[in-house]
Amino acid sequence: MSIQQILDRHPDLWRGRVAPEQVPAGVPTGCAALDRELVWGGWPPGSLSELLSARMGDGLGLVLPTLARLSTEPRWLLLVDPPWLPFAPALAAHGLVLEQVVVINAGTRSAWAAEQGLGSGACAAVLLWGGGPWNPTRLRRLQLAAETGGALAFLFRDPAACRSPSPAPLRLQVERIADGRRVTVLKQRGGRGGVVLTLSNESSIS
Repeated sequence: MSIQQILDRHPDLWRGRVAPEQVPAGVPTGCAALDRELVWGGWPPGSLSELLSARMGDGLGLVLPTLARLSTEPRWLLLVDPPWLPFAPALAAHGLVLEQVVVINAGTRSAWAAEQGLGSGACAAVLLWGGGPWNPTRLRRLQLAAETGGALAFLFRDPAACRSPSPAPLRLQVERIADGRRVTVLKQRGGRGGVVLTLSNESSIS
């Protein structure tokens, strides 16, 4: 079997830097500084992004601008097992159309529920808390489901997860600081890792 055949059978294998013309356009994060550092110019489309933070709300705050924009479209935003009951007035204050938001508590079947939402084509984004323990095979299932449904998958994990391998095209560490967030690009497929950004609360939001 040739190397190309192996790569074709395993699209999740890391292939080094991707040529610019092969990189699909990303979904804007709502923060121009972050978009400039990501090889897609935003969140990788139809892909799994991991957000690692000590406090669950830190990662969620980073994706709210994107969720607000996606909530104006026909597809759903699915929140699977959030660690707290979402406060509807706060989501609305960030611009989310609440009628497009669905929250489910799936317990031990949270990973399965997220896969179903991602692969259905009915969801623009699926956010998942918990669902572990995670291994590359289980994470790859989320990635493949996101590709199938053309949805954004956001998995919120503890910072200790950075020591474990993952097929996710994008992994960010998010830390709350006094006047905003510190975001570290731990990994981006085809792009540069190790970038550290300090994003103020007044960062460009579109």
